[in-house]
Amino acid sequence: MHYNSYAEFFKREFGGRAQKLSIDGGFGCPNRDGTKGNGGCVFCNNEAFNPSYCRKCGSITEQIDEGIAFHRKRYRKSVCYLAYFQAYSNTYGSLAELREKYEEALGHEEIAGIIIGTRPDCVDGEKLDYIASLKERGFVAVEYGIESCYDRTLDRINRGHDFACTKRAIEATATRGIHCGGHLILGLPGETREEMVEEAKIVNGLPLNTLKLHQLQILKGTVLAEKMERGEEERVRQFGLEEYIGLVCDFVERLREDVVVERLAGEVPPRYQACPERSWRRDDGRLIRYEEIVAMVEKEFERRGSRQGCRL
Repeated sequence: MHYNSYAEFFKREFGGRAQKLSIDGGFGCPNRDGTKGNGGCVFCNNEAFNPSYCRKCGSITEQIDEGIAFHRKRYRKSVCYLAYFQAYSNTYGSLAELREKYEEALGHEEIAGIIIGTRPDCVDGEKLDYIASLKERGFVAVEYGIESCYDRTLDRINRGHDFACTKRAIEATATRGIHCGGHLILGLPGETREEMVEEAKIVNGLPLNTLKLHQLQILKGTVLAEKMERGEEERVRQFGLEEYIGLVCDFVERLREDVVVERLAGEVPPRYQACPERSWRRDDGRLIRYEEIVAMVEKEFERRGSRQGCRL
């Protein structure tokens, strides 16, 4: 491939396909409960990203069992499973609460490790020390929602922290030898294409192991969707597919070669999209699936004769 893919990373790490199982651990978010703010980030609707088996009413063990049953039908060649604490901010709780939930996941006989999705302002030294201690029991990773490297954007999307906070959290995580990932959204209000591409250089300065790229999607039930409906938010970039493929290639060409690219785009069911008519579709009307986007990115790299890190 023309970039350092997550699938290949897992093959190197586990000798085959490792399947992430999304888990709702019942955690909240300081940007929703009034600690940092109310209503969350302007783009956020967690329900849109949670699979059907990932639901708070089921115990962690039950969610894992359902997730394995679900994925075994689709990916029969998986060599192991990873518990992915995905919904909301999965370090936003007491150390005792984190210990109880992580230990339950790691205690499952088919779980080879855990991946913890959270915010940079929801970790501290004590929590990171505990998470680092779990490496003795399997693969351990923390994934942070970076979203943007620009403070003005973070303020505009009601993120509740600045980029310096993100940098501190990532550095503190990496210092402890914990596998560290980041999520970045391309197309946030007010950012130019040039600024989005420039973020690759900023990310290169962080001790990240993996990076996930998403295009901004306007989701029902979000503050951003309400603002757009009222005509209060005009500077939102919703990419056409070809335009986005070009942007991703421009970004990845400037990304350090050692950074594993976890995802190139996001997928959300049309029922959650405030503008479903803008979904990427084939000529026959069917939705473009993620595997097709990967193939298009590879084709564009091939056309350019380029690859990850070639424009550093």
